[in-house]
Amino acid sequence: MVEVGEQAPDVALLLAGGTERLSALTGKPLVLYFYPKDDTPGCTREAQDFTGLAPEFAKAGVRIIGVSKDSAKRHAKFADKYELAVDLAADESGAVCEAFGVWVEKSLYGRQYMGIARATFLIGADGRIAQIWRKVKVAGHADAVLAAAKAL
Repeated sequence: MVEVGEQAPDVALLLAGGTERLSALTGKPLVLYFYPKDDTPGCTREAQDFTGLAPEFAKAGVRIIGVSKDSAKRHAKFADKYELAVDLAADESGAVCEAFGVWVEKSLYGRQYMGIARATFLIGADGRIAQIWRKVKVAGHADAVLAAAKAL
């Protein structure tokens, strides 16, 4: 599990425009947010909230990338359906989720299963983890991340 102050894992992100290594994105701050599944209520709201604030993040020089285990094709449909203005990375293998420690055992109605724990990582221009939000509650979260990003 990564911690504040550590170098972010140098994972490969499968984005709509192709694969980018996280290390290639240094030089500018980055918000990497993990969410369970495209087109579900909480995940849609979170993506819409980040999209609504995308101009403010851009003004601060901060890129936003959402990560889930959904396929690139499903991400494209999700982004089109809701006119999302954030990048979405497909992590079908789960390697990115594992590297950031968000692939965890969860429980729902007494049933145990593995899934993505909603979490956000603010990565500084130097590639180090500046702030982490774990067990994210969607309401007001994008605003809190924006405030922290502006303070970098």
